[in-house]
Amino acid sequence: MKKSLLTLLFIWSITNPTAAQDQIPPVIAPFDNVDILAINDWWNRDDNSIINLKVDRDSVVAFGIYTVSNQTLKLSAQLYPLYPKETREVRLETKEDGEWKEIQKQKVNDLGWSALFRVDNWNDSKDIKYRIRHGKKALYEGLIRKDPKNKDEIVLAALSCNSNQDRGMRENYVRNINHQDPDLVFFAGDQSYDHTEHTAAWLKFGLQFKETFRNRPAISIPDDHDVGQGNLWGEDGKISTVKGSNDGGYTYHHEYVKMVERCQTAHLPDPYDPTPIQQGIGVYYTNLPLGGIDFAILEDRKFKSGPNGKIPQQGPRPDHIRNPEYDPASIDLPELKLLGDRQLKFLEDWGTTNTKALKVVLSQTGFCGGAHIHGSLDNRLHADLDSNGWPQTGRNKALQLIKNANAVHIAGDQHLATVIKQGINEYGDGPWSFIVPAIVNDYYSRWWWPEDEKAGANPNPNTSLPWTGDYLDGFNNKISMMAYVNPESSSKGGGYGLIRFNKKDKTTIFECWPRYTDVTQPNAQQFEGWPFTVSMK
Repeated sequence: MKKSLLTLLFIWSITNPTAAQDQIPPVIAPFDNVDILAINDWWNRDDNSIINLKVDRDSVVAFGIYTVSNQTLKLSAQLYPLYPKETREVRLETKEDGEWKEIQKQKVNDLGWSALFRVDNWNDSKDIKYRIRHGKKALYEGLIRKDPKNKDEIVLAALSCNSNQDRGMRENYVRNINHQDPDLVFFAGDQSYDHTEHTAAWLKFGLQFKETFRNRPAISIPDDHDVGQGNLWGEDGKISTVKGSNDGGYTYHHEYVKMVERCQTAHLPDPYDPTPIQQGIGVYYTNLPLGGIDFAILEDRKFKSGPNGKIPQQGPRPDHIRNPEYDPASIDLPELKLLGDRQLKFLEDWGTTNTKALKVVLSQTGFCGGAHIHGSLDNRLHADLDSNGWPQTGRNKALQLIKNANAVHIAGDQHLATVIKQGINEYGDGPWSFIVPAIVNDYYSRWWWPEDEKAGANPNPNTSLPWTGDYLDGFNNKISMMAYVNPESSSKGGGYGLIRFNKKDKTTIFECWPRYTDVTQPNAQQFEGWPFTVSMK
């Protein structure tokens, strides 16, 4: 009788994995101060304010995110944490002739709970339904879209900065984006603001936005907050040892950084050069051809030099310049890097291949100082070294290659939406850039607000915005500000970008939509200054 009872208890423990308090995790994380909610014996953690991780077992497949490039499908399946006795096997099925067919199995990684499917020789000439399955009941279903190469207009939705100061759902964004039906969605960084709990926050991001990428391809790239830092100067993967990480490198364990990048970027096309950087941290800079548009995907921060100890300090922090009388040349030293030699070579090669396609560069942040006031109205910075306006030589090298490719540049990070014509040697001789607004802009707003409150030379005649035209940023970079969204505007300046690439006319239309605008209504209005059309001829 006793033996029979033990047998029954054993069977019950296998079939009821939630009764796992005393089970042993099959994988012990190499770090113990980050991702606590989702590692080791995660089931013994108290409830948290980010997301419920103890979901029903028929709901453990959270979402999938994918791209298709050169007939290769890469799809990352994101799961909620699994109990020790549950299978780590995930299956990918596609629907053919009305029947579901399993085409691949993969193992889930217990660090981050994702699994990558790669399918070569993918038929990108038709829409194909897919579903991700785990166990007997858990599944997530979506659509792999055909390549929209026969469309005259390709549309990109671009979003950034999903602050945790608002943990609500993102219904307005989902409704608007699905109504506008872009061909591709781009998440430019800071999908997670819960620095030391990326898995829980990434799952929350998926819960908020998965209906925008369930049935279309998506690009996501992590930025500083995703890897747990307020700012990031990656400096080729070194370990940062100072508060604020302005000495360059990564603050948290390299396996945590690798986990973040795996969850957010594994579904991107293969990197141009996969050689890891220091600490074995990978890279993901690459390109995605889609519908006759060629998107270059950059890693702004991975190779960039940290300022601490390398340049003269011009304020209370090594990365903030408050002295307007300083010499900008004193911080533009020859040994400093921005994109790094590897990415510059990639940009050069990318710009000279597939030249019939319209070219677009996607990255985390802008190549200039596009804001004067940071966080609150009493915090005016002359220059912010976290921007890609510094180092100036590296900035100009990157902009020249983007210009050579005849590309436009799309990014986020700044919270402040702007349209800027970059200048390299002279005003207006560089590429156009569109920095999209923050998803949530109630936390750390920024303002474009020249100290003399005057328009620059050659202001934009098509807007009522007072401060447009030619300016020098805090690094003496030449920029032409054409439109900006200060937080006194609707939705407190929060929203998203929609970019329309017209292959026939070779034009790009930048659209900028406020967070709380309903685009399904006939009177829906964009932010002042948009739409903005640029030529790509």
